[in-house]
Amino acid sequence: MTNIHHLLKVTALWISIVYVVCYLGVFLFPSIREAVMLYAFHTKGNLGTNVLTFGTFLSGLLIWNIVALLSVWLFAFIFNR
Repeated sequence: MTNIHHLLKVTALWISIVYVVCYLGVFLFPSIREAVMLYAFHTKGNLGTNVLTFGTFLSGLLIWNIVALLSVWLFAFIFNR
């Protein structure tokens, strides 16, 4: 039996750390976005302008946490059945 509450706390912490590191990476090295698109997603495209504001940071952090928590909760729910 998986401890769902502990798993969700660890997931929230982990995804938050990864998001902050990625956000800082794009902030400090803007060309990293194109490299990730090319080598990780195997695609090229015009990504436009980097929009790096406190609002986009918070909204992205919130969205990624919600997606990660829902995914892990669903996994734990199915796993525990």
